[in-house]
Amino acid sequence: MAPSTGSVHPVRYLTVFAVLVAVLYALVFFTGDKSATPKLGIDLQGGTRVTLTARTPDGSKPTPDSLRQAQEIIETRVNGLGVSGSEVVIDGDNLVITVPGDDSAQARSLGQTARLYVRPVQTSQAAAATGGTAPAAGETPAGTPAGTETPAPQNRPFPAQDPSTSPEPAPTTEPAPADASGTETGEAADEIAAARATRQSTDPAVQKQAMATLDCGVPDPLRGNDDPALPLVACSTDGQAVYLLEPAIIDGQEIADATSGYNSQQSRHEVSLTFKSEGSDTWATFTSQNIGKQAAFTLDSKVVSAPVVQGATPAGSSTSITGSFTADSAKELANTLKYGSLPLSFAASEAETVSATLGLASLQAGLIAGLVGLVLVLIYCLIYYRMLGVLTALSLVLSGLMVYAIMVLLGRYINFTLDLAGIAGLIIGIGMTADSFVVFFERIKDEMREGRSFRSAVPRGWARARRTILSGNAVSFIAAAVLYVLAVGQVRGFAFTLGLTTILDVVVVFLVTWPLVHLASKSPFWSKPSVNGLGAVQQIARERKAAAASAKESRV
Repeated sequence: MAPSTGSVHPVRYLTVFAVLVAVLYALVFFTGDKSATPKLGIDLQGGTRVTLTARTPDGSKPTPDSLRQAQEIIETRVNGLGVSGSEVVIDGDNLVITVPGDDSAQARSLGQTARLYVRPVQTSQAAAATGGTAPAAGETPAGTPAGTETPAPQNRPFPAQDPSTSPEPAPTTEPAPADASGTETGEAADEIAAARATRQSTDPAVQKQAMATLDCGVPDPLRGNDDPALPLVACSTDGQAVYLLEPAIIDGQEIADATSGYNSQQSRHEVSLTFKSEGSDTWATFTSQNIGKQAAFTLDSKVVSAPVVQGATPAGSSTSITGSFTADSAKELANTLKYGSLPLSFAASEAETVSATLGLASLQAGLIAGLVGLVLVLIYCLIYYRMLGVLTALSLVLSGLMVYAIMVLLGRYINFTLDLAGIAGLIIGIGMTADSFVVFFERIKDEMREGRSFRSAVPRGWARARRTILSGNAVSFIAAAVLYVLAVGQVRGFAFTLGLTTILDVVVVFLVTWPLVHLASKSPFWSKPSVNGLGAVQQIARERKAAAASAKESRV
């Protein structure tokens, strides 16, 4: 049975759609950077390229397997951050990362080694390069990364600091350009060995000297190459404090999950960690036996957070890392820790700008091609369906408005970039929306051939058409989802936009096209055969009715 026409409220459907569009464009114009332009991919607007050169402790060449593993991990980080359109390729002994836009910091962060260790803190002091003085016993050094709890006083002496040994602050903040030559590789190995000899020494005198002379303002030669089985002299991430740390008790391989969030009680961003079984048991034992002592979370040989243990942490509970995080930096750290550390450490080159491989001319050509195709579809609909083709045009325009707003918001909030393959997916998806209209209109014509009026044929035709529309879109969406999961690179962009427009097809047909046609069926103007183009169908219905009546009379 077709639904009763009295139970249909087309104005409500249209109102819901209007509210959705209004909300989307309110988000476009009144949130974020308020730019109404979608982010474009590397092929259309260019991007930023950073070359990562592998650094091994012994100076040997990285193995192909380790490079391939590093490539896979970086790609998962890219997907976790939503940086679509990025490329990670192996070039000899290097990894080359290219991201859309001009964010070189983002490209470098993707190549972070991310070796996390939890180390007990033996002592700490203000960094020599800051010109500060060592804090008194019981004080937390200025600039110490915040812990999950307010630090309690500690009766732990700090080594005396000799001002004469304090080096001048170094202005260098960017990593030196990488060189893949064997000489540079050997020099990197020598730097790592020299740093280990002083900063990972077990001799208290050497440790004291290392703390006094460590310059936190220069790039760290260890940077993810510290030995977890040895002590470590390390800087805080802000460069304001130096720590003497004991051997690691937990490493990053024991992290089961990492998420970022905002702690409203302490008004700061944090990263929440959940350890695996062994790591969770180790952390529970450590916290129960070391109340009042500090434990440092080190990432690539720098102290991210050094909280004071205020009480025992039950096994299976999460642990928070806090510090000078922004929402973006907390998200990046959580994403990096979640997908694991790289098997190699890398030195990053200076960022270089990559020009668009296709450019705006190709973008304009693609849009013009899509526009021409849609115009031809609309002309066909106007010729074949007369004024019902106007409803098709209106539905397609509204669908396009919704798609555009969503593209802008996806670029703003999950860094989705629109490349030429993605534009192709949008055009095909919007074209499929026209297919749904054709299915609906043909079902209406089928009902009218049975002798029903335009008004009574619309709800019955919709009841039959919607099942076909849902089935067809379900198949298209499944195909797009499978393609997205199995494909890489720009093909994923095509699959994503195709799947998105498939969903929007259902939204537009149910909230716009069906209500508009239902309203048109109640209008005397739209019911005229010369207007709706259904005169031929009605003539067929009359001929069938006359033939049936004639056959009945002949039998009598």
